[in-house]
Amino acid sequence: MRCELCPHRCRVDRSRGEKGICNQSDVMNIAWIGLHKGEEPPLSGEHGSGTVFFSGCTLHCPYCQNHQISHRETSLYTPVTSSELSRYMLDLALMGAASINLITGTHFIPSIREALLMAKAEGLTVPVVWNSSGFERPEALELIDDLIDVYLIDIKTRDREVARRFCGYGGYIDTIEGVMDYLIARHPVTSYDADGRLSGILVRHLVYPNEMASTRDMLSYFAKTLKAHAHLSLMVQFCDPFDSERFNAVSEGEYEDLIGYLDELGIEEGFVQELEGSIDWIPDFTRDNPFPQGFATPLESFIRVRESCRDI
Repeated sequence: MRCELCPHRCRVDRSRGEKGICNQSDVMNIAWIGLHKGEEPPLSGEHGSGTVFFSGCTLHCPYCQNHQISHRETSLYTPVTSSELSRYMLDLALMGAASINLITGTHFIPSIREALLMAKAEGLTVPVVWNSSGFERPEALELIDDLIDVYLIDIKTRDREVARRFCGYGGYIDTIEGVMDYLIARHPVTSYDADGRLSGILVRHLVYPNEMASTRDMLSYFAKTLKAHAHLSLMVQFCDPFDSERFNAVSEGEYEDLIGYLDELGIEEGFVQELEGSIDWIPDFTRDNPFPQGFATPLESFIRVRESCRDI
């Protein structure tokens, strides 16, 4: 099989060990699994979102906060079968996970689908979240769409130069609107059920340093095209994990201007990160718990397997 899961369409035969942009074979590799309280409230709930961080990525953003596990040569991974992933998802539900949060799984869609079918057959009922950069092919999402409750999708920018600088690939902008067109056609209504569980589309946008024009353009696009179908999550916590550049944080004046622009555009549904809530930290996936104490709880069954793999 020649891989065409992501927009790069590398057409390598991953079943024979060939690797494209994501640098992954057809073996599903996972960096970390556990409860994580840093997602939006309906996804995190009381105990946290049941997060599955897949290794590798189809984009290679220069300032990715998960760079330890997303870059091409990452060594932080544990091989996992679909059956094993199914069991881990059920374990997360038993821990009280408000959702199953599949983070950057595009390059493993066939295996993830198989795992979800197994888990649902065994009684998994919590909402399943597809947490993605937005760099997708609708043809690949079609393979898994019937099993997804919430799309947590980035719209990083619609500016080619901004995409080149912050996403590592200017062609990002050639895909994102087509992805959103596909999603709103399949999920035209975003809503909460009686238990406060979200279903539909939640669009994330992170404000890039000194690129407020790009953010305003994205918000205008959201208001015109997506507002009636999706909710927005506007984030302002950008930080450079390598400290290679000195970026200015979003100022109070810029923040107030953004809030005013949301009002002007009539964007009311969703979340806006508080300016003082910005956290200047980067997860360390070499640790059993990559996040600050109390912010996440590792899935012990996965951690034991991860440690045994490293010992070999």
